Amino acid sequence: MASASHTAETGRFAPSPTGPLHLGSLFTAVASYVHARALGGRWLLRMEDLDTPRCVPGAADSILRTLERHGFSWDDLTYQHDRIELYRDALERLDRGGHTFACTCSRSQVQESGVYPGTCRNRAPAYEGPHSIRLRVPNETMGFDDEVQGRYAQRLGEDVGDFVVSRRDHIIAYQLAVVADDAAQHVTHVVRGADLLDNTPRQLLLFRFLGAPAPRYAHVPALIDRSGRKLSKQTRANAVDACAPSDNLWLILALLGHDPPDELRGAGPIELLEWAAAQWNLSRIPRRATHAEFVCI
Repeated sequence: MASASHTAETGRFAPSPTGPLHLGSLFTAVASYVHARALGGRWLLRMEDLDTPRCVPGAADSILRTLERHGFSWDDLTYQHDRIELYRDALERLDRGGHTFACTCSRSQVQESGVYPGTCRNRAPAYEGPHSIRLRVPNETMGFDDEVQGRYAQRLGEDVGDFVVSRRDHIIAYQLAVVADDAAQHVTHVVRGADLLDNTPRQLLLFRFLGAPAPRYAHVPALIDRSGRKLSKQTRANAVDACAPSDNLWLILALLGHDPPDELRGAGPIELLEWAAAQWNLSRIPRRATHAEFVCI
C-alpha cells in the first residue's frame, strides 16, 4: 500500500505478531502514523517476527486488517523473517569492530548478578560451544533529548552492562534487529511507547558502532487499565474492536492531547487521522499515564 510521496522524513510502526492488536498498540500506532504524516513523511510497517516461537499464526494478517479498518495506509511493509542476512551482516560488522564477545553464562547466572558482571568479556566472538553474543559496552553515559519525555540518560556500564545481540538459539536479539532495520530503512523519527525508553541508549550505541545516523525519538506514555497496569498482551488486554474504528480513534486522539472537535462527530477514520495530522503537536502529549489523564480500559 502507498499514500505519501518519498521524503527524507520517515516513521515506522513495528508490532510483534504475538496476538491481535490491542488498544495500547493502536495508541502507539496512531501517534507514530500521525507524526509521520504531519511531517509530510513516509510511514513504514514492520512485523517484528524474528522470535518465531512467540508468533501466533494469523496474527500478522489480523493486525493488518485492523489497521486498515482504522484508516491507516503504509508506504512499505516488511517482515523481519525476510531480513536475516541484514542482521547477520550487522552482527559481523560489530564482530569486525571488536565490539562483541561470546558468552556462555546462563540466564539465571546473569539474573543473580543483576547487571552482567563481565564474566566472558575477554572471550572472542568465535566459540565452538553453545553461547550467546554480547556487545562490549563502554563505561560512559549515553543520553538524548526525547521529544515527549525530555532529557534521558543512562550510565551504560553500570545501569545496563554488556547486553545480548545474538541469542544462544542464534536468533538476533531485539536491540540489534531494530537498529539494523531502522538504519537500513532510513527511519528518521521513532514514536513508540515509554516502556521502551530505557532501551534507547543501547540502541544509540549500536547506531554509533554501525556508523549509521540515529533517528529522533518520542516516547508516548502507556495506556493503563483500572489496576494501573500497562495494556499489553501479557496483561491480557482485549483485542481492538475493529467494528468501531472512529470511536477508537476519537478516544486515542483525546488521550494524546488532541481532542477532535464536535463537528467531526460521525467522521470516518481517514478523516480523523487527516485532522490529527493537521493539528499535531508533540508538546500536547502527556508524559505519563495516570488515572486522571487516561480513561482506564
